[in-house]
Amino acid sequence: MKKLKICLVSLTVSPDNADGEAKVIRAIFEYLKKQGHDVKLITGKWNKDLDDPDIVQFDLIRKRFFWAPNFCYKVIKFLRNNNFDIVHANSAKAALPIILSNQKKFICTIHDFTPFETKLTRIPLEKFLIKYVSKKASLITTVSNYVKQEFQYFIPKIEKNKIVTIYNGIEEKYNPYPIEAQRLKEKLNIKGPVLLYIGRIAPYKGVGNIIEAYKLVKNEIPNLNLVIGGSPDYLMEKPYNNWKNENKDIYFMGYLPEEEVPFYYSMGDIFITFSSSSEGFGLTSLEAISCGTPVICSSISVYREILKNHALFVPPKDSKKLAEKIKILLNDNELRNEIVKGAQGFIKKYSWDAVGKRLEEEYEKFLTI
Repeated sequence: MKKLKICLVSLTVSPDNADGEAKVIRAIFEYLKKQGHDVKLITGKWNKDLDDPDIVQFDLIRKRFFWAPNFCYKVIKFLRNNNFDIVHANSAKAALPIILSNQKKFICTIHDFTPFETKLTRIPLEKFLIKYVSKKASLITTVSNYVKQEFQYFIPKIEKNKIVTIYNGIEEKYNPYPIEAQRLKEKLNIKGPVLLYIGRIAPYKGVGNIIEAYKLVKNEIPNLNLVIGGSPDYLMEKPYNNWKNENKDIYFMGYLPEEEVPFYYSMGDIFITFSSSSEGFGLTSLEAISCGTPVICSSISVYREILKNHALFVPPKDSKKLAEKIKILLNDNELRNEIVKGAQGFIKKYSWDAVGKRLEEEYEKFLTI
């Protein structure tokens, strides 16, 4: 395809932020640049300077919600002073300043319907924003067919032909690192098998259930270990601190540097992701499998769509059944190897070369709208 002038707009970008959306937009940015497109990535500066001339980081007022109008104003000003073939927002929040800058056409990625499915706030503003942006966007990309189908439930009047699914991709760095994993295990003074969770600590992520299941299994496997990587959101700060105080045998690692995450995945004997709702894709499970670690996850629809039969599934919130699956997998080396080996061909469909080409196809169609 011809080389395009593209503007990506995202509230967060990896490694300034470690959430899934931040990692995905950074990978899209790198892929498009590699293909020779002229790409600018517009974002806020939250923790660190990304030191890339094509990533424009705006300093923001960090108090409460003051960052929002601050971010909008700066993005609007930037867009009005520059022209692009394609403007692509990485969320409904990121799309608002695009609309306010009077862009005639734009693309928006809706990763999930968290504000509709969870009670993270009593203020329904984010619900209205997703509905408003979805109506205004010329093209909507979703990260799974599950999210695409949810539009029919949450925004039934939307024009369905403008919604397309483009799966997230796995970065090339996610491979087995046995030597680094062993060094990490020695550094943490871990002996015995390792259960691993990496991700945000949010109410619907099921971390409490993982801890409960770990305790049940540890009664039978005393040298079992649980490593939890990730930081709590504001609703989970108190429960998280309570867990740390009450469970001195659990390794609460907090934020993990991006470059170390593949080593943690490689160290795990089992990776567990146990959300009860509101997942749009489930990137960490694929990253873990790519690093050679089998996955147990909740049986929500999106995990079944993405992982097919390459994981063990457990009903959400059921700590006892999760404990049973953990024991089965820990005691069956052949099953663990079978899950990982069987997934190696399957995960190639999630390479960024495959995913990026799909995105470029939609960009070409977008230009004809």
